Amino acid sequence: MGFATEALAQAAFASTYTKALIQRSREKGSGSQSTSPSSSSTSGKKASVKVSPALPKISADIAIYCDGACSPNPGKSGTGVAVYQKNKLTDLWYGLYNANGTNNTAELNGILAAFKLAMPFIEQKQQVEILSDSKYSIDSITKWAAGWQRKGWKKANGEAIKNPELVQACFALYQKIKANITISHVKGHANIEGNELSDRMAVQARLKQTTDLIRYTESMNIADILAMPSG
Repeated sequence: MGFATEALAQAAFASTYTKALIQRSREKGSGSQSTSPSSSSTSGKKASVKVSPALPKISADIAIYCDGACSPNPGKSGTGVAVYQKNKLTDLWYGLYNANGTNNTAELNGILAAFKLAMPFIEQKQQVEILSDSKYSIDSITKWAAGWQRKGWKKANGEAIKNPELVQACFALYQKIKANITISHVKGHANIEGNELSDRMAVQARLKQTTDLIRYTESMNIADILAMPSG
């Protein structure tokens, strides 16, 4: 994460992830400013100062980051999405709360929501990249679903797949748009702006128990959103 010395890195990583981000930001002199802390999540994680996550340059016209949050697992889950146009944040979405969800169902909901949000851009002939930190969700749709479908949505050993309704819904839409999108895996909790913002939205959905996927209409100030509870 770019600490100046090994000692600083070890001290930071002995703490929570969010505190490590904050310490890294301070050590780099990034001009962090205190913000009013949000109420903490059930996991006790929250950010209280401005950090500066990386914003990778995406060659596609549209980048859609999606993420899921669940606490405990299984338990209360929610999904978040961050949409960028020409590398500029334009929309945040949150919802799809499930009182009996899992990390995987929340992540699959994120993929499905991203596919749906991608449709209008695809119709406008724009290139879309979808980014998720869930290898399970990506592989389920892009690698395994075709074989599962041929076997009646069963694994090679004959067992029924998990989360069949979500997998089938994702795969059906993926088949329609796969020629017009790129799906990429990003590392979670790695200080990547779009992933961090979609994470905050997923926790927002879980905490507010928002069942519909709705647009986030409050301040679009990135520092304020990063100060919200994280998953």
